[in-house]
Amino acid sequence: MANFKDHFSEVAARYAEFRPTYPAELFAWLASLCEEHDCAWDCATGSGQAAAGLARHFKQIIATDASAEQIAHADGPANVSFRVAPAEAGRLADHSIDLVTVAQAAHWFVLPRFFAEARRVLKPDGVLALWGYGRLDLPAGMDAIFQRFYGETVGPYWPPERKWIDDGYRSLDFPFTEISAPDFFIEVEWDLPRLLDYLSTWSAVKHYRAGKGSDPLPALMTELQPLWGNPATVLQLKWPLFLRVGRRRG
Repeated sequence: MANFKDHFSEVAARYAEFRPTYPAELFAWLASLCEEHDCAWDCATGSGQAAAGLARHFKQIIATDASAEQIAHADGPANVSFRVAPAEAGRLADHSIDLVTVAQAAHWFVLPRFFAEARRVLKPDGVLALWGYGRLDLPAGMDAIFQRFYGETVGPYWPPERKWIDDGYRSLDFPFTEISAPDFFIEVEWDLPRLLDYLSTWSAVKHYRAGKGSDPLPALMTELQPLWGNPATVLQLKWPLFLRVGRRRG
């Protein structure tokens, strides 16, 4: 695991509690691409959000993460098996997997090695799906404040790999036969404190706190609250997902 960049073990409990979940329609669509539904590998599972969504479509889910702390906080249905393993060496049998998924994590991998590992474990015509989401848009005039927080306040504290998220994975060299994906969205109903709880899981916020010795989130809340209104007011928030999906050939 020499190449593993661990940005999230310290916030594993908050990650499990406050990261958004993915739409059920995404998992149904991915399952429809697979000829068989014996086993899916959710790589870099974190606390298991994607693994839980896959569980209703496959007999078995193997959910791995290089962070033992993330796996310790992971949870899922009975057919999900959680294991500590790096993305580039999943320790799975050759040609045993119908679908490999990576949610909001492929930018941390040594991609040529991971792609070789995915090819090794996928069945012929098996499917690999990478997806992620970037900065959500806030309504009611709050987005300019939020954009400044993202790009200027904590912007210098994002790891270099964040550029792949901002790019929507478009420039990744993706050595699989590509499948065009429909549009999918994460949709939540959050009050203002819940939004701040989610932002507390950002790696840039963690690095800001370590570098500055202070927390940037209270100042952001102070700026947002006059436009949000009562902090307990629930607003509908939405992220578009970006996907790279492909089929193993040969």
